[in-house]
Amino acid sequence: MNNQRRYSAPHLTIAFASFLGGLLLVPWTAARAEEPKGLYEMEVLGVTAAQESDQTAVLLRGKGEKRELTLFVGPFEAQSIAVPLQQLKPLRPLTHDLTLSLLATFRSHLRRVIISDFKDNIYYATLYIETDGKEITIDSRPSDAIALALRAGVPIYANNKALDGANSNHLPR
Repeated sequence: MNNQRRYSAPHLTIAFASFLGGLLLVPWTAARAEEPKGLYEMEVLGVTAAQESDQTAVLLRGKGEKRELTLFVGPFEAQSIAVPLQQLKPLRPLTHDLTLSLLATFRSHLRRVIISDFKDNIYYATLYIETDGKEITIDSRPSDAIALALRAGVPIYANNKALDGANSNHLPR
């Protein structure tokens, strides 16, 4: 006797959208994505303990123009970024691995992430996902965006607003 439930595609799509939105703690934004001018492709140099606090710093540098960006994150966020950087393969999928598996199951793909803003000492990021031949955007924490991008092997960009925020006198969080 098989006790597994079967769900129709619309139910799975709704469940997936709810799961992903809840996972990233942000709403879906079904807008057509347009690349803003002034994007800089970034590489993640590493994750290190911040000297002045109990937080961890994620160090990014522009691949072409050597602009730098330091994001301060908590220990769990740092671990999510460090795992793909160290090319570790956990025995079971971690949250970001699961997210990418769900995207693939629904024939969607992460195409790029952009660290897109800096307001009130907080950085913001956007995920660009291709689904059904369309590109949608989803708001994200930069740490989640970076962890997903590293696992998916897609580019990480920062725009002038984020990079200029990094150069201001504010301590990012």
